Amino acid sequence: MEYDIIKEEIIFDDYFKIKKGIVQWESFEGKHIEAKRFAFERGDSVAALVYNRTNNALLFANQFRYPTCKHQLGWILEIVAGSLNEDENPEEAIKREILEEIGFAVKKIELISVFYTSPGGSTERIFLYYTEVSEIDRQDRGGGVEDEKEDIQLIEIPAIQIKEKLSSFQDAKTILAVQWFILNKLNL
Repeated sequence: MEYDIIKEEIIFDDYFKIKKGIVQWESFEGKHIEAKRFAFERGDSVAALVYNRTNNALLFANQFRYPTCKHQLGWILEIVAGSLNEDENPEEAIKREILEEIGFAVKKIELISVFYTSPGGSTERIFLYYTEVSEIDRQDRGGGVEDEKEDIQLIEIPAIQIKEKLSSFQDAKTILAVQWFILNKLNL
């Protein structure tokens, strides 16, 4: 099966980009379909579930997220995450984000998965990791980058309570990471 991008143009260019494309692809029956489609170009991201061995707890970032205001939330509890800079290695990016957001220096990380956030409308992929730290790895207070106007609160949830907390998360990457932890790490 093949596809062809006939025409593509950027119709919005600010912090994010929106592209409009005329695309053609071969259908499952062998016909050709041509359609107008849009893509939200956000760039790729990195995220990590961080387990603190010293406290037997998972570490989360609580922060203000403007898009959640539509549903009267504002603040949302999620795993550490951030944008992948152009030409940046995903492993180095997530180590940087963990230090900036929650103050821990990370040596070893484990890739869980790479996935699209919303393939029907966004080009963004998330490189999802797992890592373990201890209190001796704490290098900074965290809290985010002031120049980026980040204001992040570190929240620790005891690992023993994570199953009962799962349904309270409202962020997809966090739900995926916590489910992975429950299946792969919780009872080991």
